[in-house]
Amino acid sequence: MTFNDRSTPLSLLATRRSGKPREMVAPGPDPEQIDAMLALAARTPDHGKLAPWRFVVVPDEARAAFNAMLVDAYRTEKPNAGRLELEAMATFGAPAPALVVVLSSPRPESHIPLWEQQMSVGAATMNLLHAAHAMGFVASWITGWPSMSPTVRDAFGADPERIVGFVFLGTAGKPLEERPRPDPAALVTRWQG
Repeated sequence: MTFNDRSTPLSLLATRRSGKPREMVAPGPDPEQIDAMLALAARTPDHGKLAPWRFVVVPDEARAAFNAMLVDAYRTEKPNAGRLELEAMATFGAPAPALVVVLSSPRPESHIPLWEQQMSVGAATMNLLHAAHAMGFVASWITGWPSMSPTVRDAFGADPERIVGFVFLGTAGKPLEERPRPDPAALVTRWQG
C-alpha cells in the first residue's frame, strides 16, 4: 500500500523522513510554529498525566553560546581531545535553522514506572518530528556525545533529567533519501493463543 498525497494523515506518516542537519536550509520554523509543534508534541500517551519531558528551544542568538558550552564541556570531560573533535563540538548546534533540546524529566516519586515515563518522552519526541513534517519542515533527532554528557545535561537541567536528543528543524536543502525500512513480515507475528 502506498500513500503519496501529503494531505492525508497516513501519507504524512508514510512520507516522513529525517533530514541531515547539515543539509537543512532556511526557512526554518518561526517561534510561533515551534510553539505549535511543541504543543502537538505534548499530545502523547502519558500514563499518570506526568508530562515527564521538557523542551528547550535554543534560539539563533544563543547558538554561539550553545556551541561554546559544548566545546568547554568536551574539553572538561576529554582533556586530550583533538582539533577535529573540538571543531565538531564548535559547530554541532549550528547547521539547521532551528534547534530544540528534548529532556526526559522523570517523576521518580510517582507510582508510574520509570520505563513508562521514558517511553512517553520518546513518543513526545516522535510527535515533534511528525508535527514538523506536517507543517512542511524537515527534522532530525540527533543524540551522540552531547546527549550523554552530564556537563551538557547540567546546562539544561539536573539529575535525574537526561537529554533525549537534539531536534534540528529546517527546510530540506535537497531531496531526502529513503533509507531501507524493515520488512513488516519479519517483525510481525499473530498470536495463536
